[in-house]
Formats: sequence, C-alpha cells, structure tokens
Amino acid sequence: MDVSSFLGAKAQRTDEALDRCLASWAGAPALLVEAVRYSLFAGGKRFRPALVLGTAEIIGECDTPALPAACALEMIHTYSLIHDDLPAMDNDDFRRGRPTLHRAHGEAVAILAGDALLTMAFDALGEAGNATVIREVAQAAGAAGMVGGQLLDMAAEQTTPTLDELRRVHAGKTGALIRVSVRAGAMLAGAQSTQIDRLTVYGEQLGLAFQIADDILDVEGDAARLGKPVGSDAARGKATYPAIVGMAQSKTLAREAMQAAIDALDDFGCEADTFRALARFVVERDC
Repeated sequence: MDVSSFLGAKAQRTDEALDRCLASWAGAPALLVEAVRYSLFAGGKRFRPALVLGTAEIIGECDTPALPAACALEMIHTYSLIHDDLPAMDNDDFRRGRPTLHRAHGEAVAILAGDALLTMAFDALGEAGNATVIREVAQAAGAAGMVGGQLLDMAAEQTTPTLDELRRVHAGKTGALIRVSVRAGAMLAGAQSTQIDRLTVYGEQLGLAFQIADDILDVEGDAARLGKPVGSDAARGKATYPAIVGMAQSKTLAREAMQAAIDALDDFGCEADTFRALARFVVERDC
C-alpha cells in the first residue's frame, strides 16, 4: 500500500472511532464537545494513530486491538496543539488553514477543551486493557516527554543550544509521542521483545526525521500547503535545526535519520514496506 492510501485508510478508521468516543461523552456540555470537535476533526494526517495501527498490523495483521491507543494518541496530540497555540505559548492565529481554537471559541474554552482531551484520552486508552501501555503513554506525554520537551523548547528561545541539547528538546516535544505510538501498537499486538526493540529504534529515528523536516518546512515550505505562516520559528527565536546547523546540514541529518529508521526494519519482511516508505515520506513531504 502506498503511503497516501495507508494514511487515508488509517485516518478514516481513526475518525470513525473518535466519533464514537465523543458520542460516549454523556453529560458533557455541548459547547465543550463542539470545541473539541473543532480541533479534533480539523483535517490532520492522523500520523500517530497510523503508526499505532500500522505497527499492530506488522505484528499481528489486525489493528483492532490497538484502536483505543490510536484514539488516545490523537487526542493527546490534539490537546497539545490547542495549548501550544495559546497566547501564553506560541500565540498562533491559524492551524491547518483556519483560526486556532482560542481564536474561534476564546482562551478559556480552548484550555478546557485541551484538558478534556488529555483526560478522556486515558479513558479511551483504558479500553485496551493494558496497564503497561497506559503507563508508557502517560510517561511519553508527561513531564519527561512531550510536556517537558515543550518547556525546554520555550526555554531555548533566543538562545543557541548545542546540537545535543536541541536533540533532547525534540526527543521530548515531538519524538516521545511518535516513539510511544510505535511501541503501543507493537505491545497491543503481542510483539516479542526483540521486535519491540527494533520498532522502538524505528520510532525514535522517525521522530527525529519528522522534527527536522518540520523545521525545514518552516523555512522553505508553502504557507498555503502548510495551513499556517512560514518563518514563525525564526520570528520567535526558536531553536531549530536550520538555525543551529544550517539548512544543508539539516537536510543531511534528516536523511540520515530516515535511513536509520529504514535500517531498523531489516529484521522485518515485506509487511513493513509501508513503514519504510513512510520514513521517506516524512522527509520528502511538503506539508
């Protein structure tokens, strides 16, 4: 299956499950559900759910056991975007080509929508019935993972961190959720420890390639394709790969991470071909 078809199929499967999940929020205020839907169904690629579901298929040929984790990871990712866009953080006015949630519904509603998504993500994840996966997702999303990485990212603004420090920032901010998406799908599909180890390396390198490519797109991307202005990282003095090592070296590092991700799949056969193509897509994409 080509990458576009793969992502489209997994996005549809995830959207249907997310719709059922929101329909189960009995007693939730209508405004809160409306605000959550505004951001949750704003047209993202469902990249993290695709990793969860795709990994489960590589291991067990069926993605159904991993569907609760796919929903949970997308809910956590969406909450993080809602909060990142707030004036106290990145102060962005547009996300995916339309006003950010706090511009559409106000800051208080945006904060509460993010809170609801984060909390209910673990309600959804509980359906998977695997306490180890729940803990791993919590750790990846929390203080030593995504949230900690976001704090480090903010602290690094207007500074010149070393390359190792920059990698630490993005291993938390971006890489942690990508890594745990792969691990969760593998564990819920009953993967052996050696398979989980190789897929973990894939997830780590894919997350690195994804972040470097994002940094490059903020310089060279098309705002219409991205759905948000380009150059915002430089305007805020963000620590990025192009800012620290230059554009040419950034592209080299992205391709090295891409190849390392592909190499991590050497023990797998043709069932992992889509994931090999996905690593190339991450680096070569234009949005």
